[in-house]
Amino acid sequence: MKPAQRAMELLRTWPDLTACKAGCGTGPALRSAREEIVHFHSERDVDLHLTHRAIQRFHYDLNASTAIQLTPGSSWVTVHLDCATDVDLLLSLVSVALKAHQAPPPPSGAPTAAGCNFHRVTVLPRDVVTDR
Repeated sequence: MKPAQRAMELLRTWPDLTACKAGCGTGPALRSAREEIVHFHSERDVDLHLTHRAIQRFHYDLNASTAIQLTPGSSWVTVHLDCATDVDLLLSLVSVALKAHQAPPPPSGAPTAAGCNFHRVTVLPRDVVTDR
């Protein structure tokens, strides 16, 4: 079973998540009562709505992961699923996202959630090495 398919199968069993079509129109998604939380755009690429606050809080940890792609100004992160460990990381981050979306909304004037990162990031396989 492909990693994204496995992740979707596991997350569909979570009582706080409901299956839906991604708001961006590409792929299946899961949402909480308040927000879309995760979009499955391909067999390996998933966008996760963490919120700006959660991304700021975990910024250094997220940057250290080879599975995570951050997009400046976005409240979504892209997770590239290559293995079971990446699926475990996604499940942990979905839990963080659910908790983050329970917090009160940010103060007026704070950045708002734009659409997910689909078409805004390019994720290269981890084994691709470029000469610079």
